[in-house]
Amino acid sequence: MSLVPRWHFMTEESKALAKRAAISAGVIVLVLLVFRALIPWAVGALIAYWIWKALRQ
Repeated sequence: MSLVPRWHFMTEESKALAKRAAISAGVIVLVLLVFRALIPWAVGALIAYWIWKALRQ
């Protein structure tokens, strides 16, 4: 059983569009997961830079 109802009755163009949409959604979810993991490190590095710059003056 296919995930998309009526998959066998869809045109090839519609199938390609559905596949591209699914791949795009997967890539977006993957990128968001990676960025969500990196945000605390980026904030920490920015704070450390500000502290380092303040101490050098």
